[in-house]
Amino acid sequence: MTTPTIEAYEELQSAFDHYNRDLFAYVLPPCLITMQREKRTYGYFSSQRFLHRKDEKYCDEIAMNPAYFAVVSQLEILQTLVHEMAHAWQFHFGKPGRRGYHNKEWADKMEAIGLMPSSTHKAGGARTGEKMGDYPLEGGLFMAATNKLLARGFGISWLDRMPVSVKATSTSPIESGIVLGAGLGGLIHTPTNKNRSNRIKYRCPSCAAQAWGKPSLRLLCGGQECSAAPLLAVEE
Repeated sequence: MTTPTIEAYEELQSAFDHYNRDLFAYVLPPCLITMQREKRTYGYFSSQRFLHRKDEKYCDEIAMNPAYFAVVSQLEILQTLVHEMAHAWQFHFGKPGRRGYHNKEWADKMEAIGLMPSSTHKAGGARTGEKMGDYPLEGGLFMAATNKLLARGFGISWLDRMPVSVKATSTSPIESGIVLGAGLGGLIHTPTNKNRSNRIKYRCPSCAAQAWGKPSLRLLCGGQECSAAPLLAVEE
């Protein structure tokens, strides 16, 4: 019997194994993949975070934030996983920067596997720094590995019904700006704010167009490239 726990974590583990083979030549040791709702982060890497009670072996943690699974593209979820895998590679085979700093060695490795580090998540951003995003390089190893993974039917099955509000940042032609919750009708609940005016701000997660209205509204974006994406309530 496949339970939600088994299904959700097996999907992340299968993606980790796939990228470990195609991008890291199987050199990354096994880690413990967790789901953590940390504020303002898609995921994180924590070296030797776990200890086995009997064997006394250490294990790294790669945490993924499920609060974003319904409101960012599947490509961005996979970018986050590989981003953290690059941190794991640097911990075991390189020299990590000071806590929270993404240094040149990490940036070079990211670029080598097909993800360009960028402080703005797009071209022109800084390659190193404290808070870093990335974007796929056209024709790079990451996109080749991802196309292979998606071609075999990979997908994230379980989505948080009450996700956070974000602006999509993917610049790849694959699923760029697509909201995974689109088409699920009222099953995905957007966050709402209570205020005296009984009006809240809505924002398209793809093009960032905004509108104001009652908390009970369900608005769809009319942008040509937004595929009628549901507007998300913005917490201010």
